[in-house]
Amino acid sequence: MALCCVAVPAKAQQNKVLTPLVKTLQVVANGNWMAPPVIGLGGDEYVEISFDELTHEYHRYTYKIVHCNADWTPSDLFETDYLSGFNDNVIEDFQNSLNTTMLYTHYRFELPNAEANLLLPGNYRVDIYNNDDDEEGDGEGKLVAQACFSVITPKVGVSATVTSNTDIDTNESHQQVSFNINYQAMNVVAPQSEFKVRVYQNLRTDNVVTDLQPTYILPNQLQYVHNRKLIFDAGNEYRRFEIINVHYATQGVERILYFDPYYHAMLYPDQPRLVYSYDEDQDGRYLIRYDMAQDNDTEADYLFVHFTLDYEKPLLAGDFYLNGAFTYGGFTPEFAMTYNEQEKAYESIQLLKQGAYNWLYLYVPEGATQGETAPAAGNFYETENEYLVLVYHRPFGGRYDQLVGMQQVKFTQGE
Repeated sequence: MALCCVAVPAKAQQNKVLTPLVKTLQVVANGNWMAPPVIGLGGDEYVEISFDELTHEYHRYTYKIVHCNADWTPSDLFETDYLSGFNDNVIEDFQNSLNTTMLYTHYRFELPNAEANLLLPGNYRVDIYNNDDDEEGDGEGKLVAQACFSVITPKVGVSATVTSNTDIDTNESHQQVSFNINYQAMNVVAPQSEFKVRVYQNLRTDNVVTDLQPTYILPNQLQYVHNRKLIFDAGNEYRRFEIINVHYATQGVERILYFDPYYHAMLYPDQPRLVYSYDEDQDGRYLIRYDMAQDNDTEADYLFVHFTLDYEKPLLAGDFYLNGAFTYGGFTPEFAMTYNEQEKAYESIQLLKQGAYNWLYLYVPEGATQGETAPAAGNFYETENEYLVLVYHRPFGGRYDQLVGMQQVKFTQGE
């Protein structure tokens, strides 16, 4: 059990889809799907937000931008403090799918843009509304999705390391993160209270570590070492599959079937992993791709993907969930697996757009908010996990948390 799983669950950066008609919500920074959703303030950096709606009908989608604190609660700011321009903008870039069995319309927009410019560093949540569906009668429309990203103004230096030589075991089942924050360029009075740090493993939101206190406070530097909250279950490499063509099975796919009018991808049945399984994964991410498309956004089709995890007996004190970027990090009923007594397996069917996907089977004990890798994947120190350290600062009397530092570090074998 991970020692970083303690007490009250913290709010984390988490995209959300709130209607079954919206699929494939993506937030990509600077055109790099492998990068965390963080952009610099000013300059040419941008974030692209996109999604599909499963119809060919036009709907008037709008978005509003909310500045958030380090814990993703709305900050105590007026819109004019963090935004120049307008904050109720229509998404005008949309295209119908082409030659797909599943009809959809692809919507996209970038931030900042000519209508909305971001003025402050920190966390941002973008609320997306369908204004053709005004259930409350207030003219605002129905909230259908939320997209999250961060804006950074680098002011501190962050150096981080990760090791399998942890404070509880050595080269067994855990990894431990250590890092330093150098704030020499800043005017800081009470560093232990002015700085807030969040540490992510593979951008998972269920086991994000918060409320960290420095181990040592040195002149112009904070050191976070030998902190048991920074010990993570090592897990195993992500499982992978590709559905880049509907006419033949590719990686991880046993067969592709057509049941009029849609395609179904039957993945090879999985088993619990008893040993470390090396693979070149993408730490939970996915990439939309159809190998015969000129435009993946509008020509990639949707398939019903069948997941199977062989398990001799159901675990009665919790549930298995699919987990990866395509599940938006949440343990919602949509991504829960159902036990099939006849097949002796957990099963789930997901409607997914063509592409290459990473995922985990996470076990969530009843009443818990953090998933466990051990029951389906095991925990092996060799696993090449990626860690992201985000550093926020709020000076005494400040009204919001500004993102001032970031560092990514990846554990690789031999370190």
